[in-house]
Amino acid sequence: MRLHRKPWLPAVLCVLGASGFAAAQAADTGKPVTAPRYNETLYPPWSHGANNPALHKGLEFTIPEVDSMPDFHGSINDPQLVIYVGGNYYFAMAPLVQAFEAEHPALRGRIFYVTIPPGLLIKAMEQGNTFTSGNMTFTVAPDIYAAGLKKVKEQIAAGKLVAPAVPYVTNDLTIMVPRGNPAGIKTLNDLGRPGVRLVMPNPAWEGVSRQIEASLRKAGGPALEQTVYATKVKDGQTVLTHIHHRQTPLFLMQGLGDAGITWKSEAIFQEQAGHPISHVDIPAQYNTTAIYGAAMVKGAAHPAAARAWLEFLRSPAALKIFERYGFKAAPASATRE
Repeated sequence: MRLHRKPWLPAVLCVLGASGFAAAQAADTGKPVTAPRYNETLYPPWSHGANNPALHKGLEFTIPEVDSMPDFHGSINDPQLVIYVGGNYYFAMAPLVQAFEAEHPALRGRIFYVTIPPGLLIKAMEQGNTFTSGNMTFTVAPDIYAAGLKKVKEQIAAGKLVAPAVPYVTNDLTIMVPRGNPAGIKTLNDLGRPGVRLVMPNPAWEGVSRQIEASLRKAGGPALEQTVYATKVKDGQTVLTHIHHRQTPLFLMQGLGDAGITWKSEAIFQEQAGHPISHVDIPAQYNTTAIYGAAMVKGAAHPAAARAWLEFLRSPAALKIFERYGFKAAPASATRE
């Protein structure tokens, strides 16, 4: 059957639509207006500038969700110590730097540090220590590289860093969830349930994924690892992050996921910051512990400051700061190498 279009119909519909809108508008006249709700505190930088060690900040132009570079800290104008550090303790770096500056006042305001995933830091080093974020490109060469102890030793062997590798603290995994745990996550095996939406670190450049995969195998065998990191990725129930220490809590707070495995310290920080985040502990038999290490970069421009930072990382003052977020001292067996 062929349908015949009525030439007058669009005009009639337009009039009816306009009159309906006008009637609705008239009905709303005099009613209180509800302003749009926007909570900019959900978006990085969560420190609201407190993690910037620069003394002169000039025009402060940070617009959460729009113009923000939360993992680059300090001034690139002639820094006297540059630290490339894996981002999973970005929140501890500010008090660490402040305590270090108190011991070395000549370095006050002269420290610059980057807190992105360790694999991406290595990629930056291979690209001439150059970064591009948005429309900004800059080069700043590191004196220190800090990551998992195994990764640090690998880079010493590759000739990018110089011995010794200095171990200093350990960290455990946890399951990060939105406050109230609406999906009812209790164990690692719950992450394999159909319909549970996950936010997980990308194995391509986020070192924590190795520890996560090990814990998944401990709890549910290869099948659980396959479900979380293959099956659910393919069907869209697992989102892989570029930078999990920012994206995982943000996606959970935005309601885009039900759970994600992170370092326990990251969940503790989010809770301390008052964000709507909680966590589910992973029993010791299924957990995986990482030892953090650091070393001087080969050809470092500021070797004396770099050596002082390495010594500071193992000091009681540094350990006290790390312990605020659930870190523990590296075991005596994790000796310098």
